[in-house]
Amino acid sequence: QVQLVESGGGLVQPGGSLRLSCAVSRSLFGLSVMEWYRQAPGNQRELVATFTWGRNKNYAESVKGRFTITTDNAENTVYLQMNSLKPEDTAVYYCYLVHRATAYWGQGTQVTVSS
Repeated sequence: QVQLVESGGGLVQPGGSLRLSCAVSRSLFGLSVMEWYRQAPGNQRELVATFTWGRNKNYAESVKGRFTITTDNAENTVYLQMNSLKPEDTAVYYCYLVHRATAYWGQGTQVTVSS
């Protein structure tokens, strides 16, 4: 069993930045996939960013150049740095990972971009 605890969401003005954190209860090296998703009201959950060991990071077209997924292996934490935020980035953001073919989701953290 793997536990994920997300944090870092909040209210930010357009153009601002936030960093989301996903603290994982085990070493990141045993994880095959680490991703961030988001879901806005009335919309389907969408993939935002993917980190896979030994491969390039991948991003949704809508966030390329603004969002960055990183890991802190010493802290067992996955981050999503979000810059130049737009109102359309408003959503609940979820951390997702796969360990031994089992998928795990975080509880979600709300990000609201508004003036």
